[in-house]
Amino acid sequence: MSEQTPWHLRPMAALDTETTGLSADQGDRIVEIGVAQFDNGESVETWGSLVDPECPLPKDTTRITGIRPEDIVGQPTFALVADEFLRRIEGRLLVAYNASFDRAFIIEELARAGKSLPDGAIWLDPFVFAKEIQRGQGNMKLVTVAKRLGIELDAAHRATADAECAGKVLLALAADLPGELEELIDLQDRWQAKQQAERAAWRSRRPRGASQQVMQHF
Repeated sequence: MSEQTPWHLRPMAALDTETTGLSADQGDRIVEIGVAQFDNGESVETWGSLVDPECPLPKDTTRITGIRPEDIVGQPTFALVADEFLRRIEGRLLVAYNASFDRAFIIEELARAGKSLPDGAIWLDPFVFAKEIQRGQGNMKLVTVAKRLGIELDAAHRATADAECAGKVLLALAADLPGELEELIDLQDRWQAKQQAERAAWRSRRPRGASQQVMQHF
């Protein structure tokens, strides 16, 4: 495909993870992974798998996702699905809602399996774009952003459904975004830096001693 092809018509792999917690670098693990492939702006195939996290499943994970300890009995470890996951994303733009979260977990799990993401993988984050395009319209949870765009999400907090929804959200926002991939990446970088600065300023204004609020995975 030509480099002149608009980004929204290029092959994309939208992905999502469900996890045992929020800290990939502190031992939390993936319990479900999903990938939705998009070609020419259309969802063409989805794939997902429950994953044995090789650790106890926290009650909060069950409360949020509905995944129960008995559901992961006999499921493959991430190492056993890593090759299939990499095959599903090969040669595609990678899309994830709040991408830094999923990327961190996937990098850690692939490293445990002796593997890595494709060199030069390009990530697009609908969360960053939605925060600017829908600024002032309400919360930025995936299900809420999707609803404002007329996109249904019937199985929120399940990896395959969330992955496909994230891809559809990004494509629905395309009309308000640059068509050139390089311009889109530059805009994403600028908007993300702006949002990080806003969050840092918000934190600095909080009363001393205020309890920390955990950033939920969307």
